[in-house]
Amino acid sequence: MSPQELLAHYDTARLWASGVGIEPGFDVAAAYQSALAVRQLRQIRGEMPRGYKIGFTNRNLWPRYQVFAPIWGTVWDSTLQFCEGAGSVDLSGACQPRLEPEAVFGLHATPLANASMDQLFDCIEWVAPGFEIVQSHLPNWKFTAADTVADGGLHARLLVGRKVLVREVATSAVELEKRLNAAKVSLRQDGREVEHGQGANVLDGPLHALHHFLQELRQCPGAPDLQAGDVVTTGTWTDAWPVQSGQTWTAQFDAPLSRLELTFR
Repeated sequence: MSPQELLAHYDTARLWASGVGIEPGFDVAAAYQSALAVRQLRQIRGEMPRGYKIGFTNRNLWPRYQVFAPIWGTVWDSTLQFCEGAGSVDLSGACQPRLEPEAVFGLHATPLANASMDQLFDCIEWVAPGFEIVQSHLPNWKFTAADTVADGGLHARLLVGRKVLVREVATSAVELEKRLNAAKVSLRQDGREVEHGQGANVLDGPLHALHHFLQELRQCPGAPDLQAGDVVTTGTWTDAWPVQSGQTWTAQFDAPLSRLELTFR
């Protein structure tokens, strides 16, 4: 599919007839170039990039979805919302939406080339709980890795909860990662617990996921670098759960993150 066709499916929430990953020569590298072309089309029509999402950082889920390495996609001003602990999201236009509880970082500076973990830590302003609403334009969430990249990294929406300054949480990368790795989350739908998760599920920790992503981003031809003010959501601590309008979901995170509630409309 052309970038124009991909964007049309995104706008109308229509399923693809078949995966692009089965097209000859269409691998993950080609999919990123297609996704960047879609990104340019969205910018031309007035949408503004606000950061990135990292997907498939939870190795526990790789066999289930048959994707065996992290991917990334763009977060937009049209898909990003902030709240102080409770918010609502409109699911209209989302295709087969699912929900993921995550840790989200906010940057105040662009990391140095080949940044170490501590240099990356110095570029982070805040950390917050998040709910990413992901989507797939292939039936029953059956896809290749290239499909997920071309499909915008499966990103649909992102709700970010109460921010806490990282310097109030930790004084080093090691300390921050230790706290986030140990943190657990209880995910509930309409008051019923559906799953437990932990920060350590995410590629050895959310900060490690961010560090890995930075390296991958800078190896992708044409990909814009991280900028001050960007948000990056680092991957789900649990499985991705199907959602629908009328439901209320809560994620009770351990410190340093806080409780987040989301109602779908």
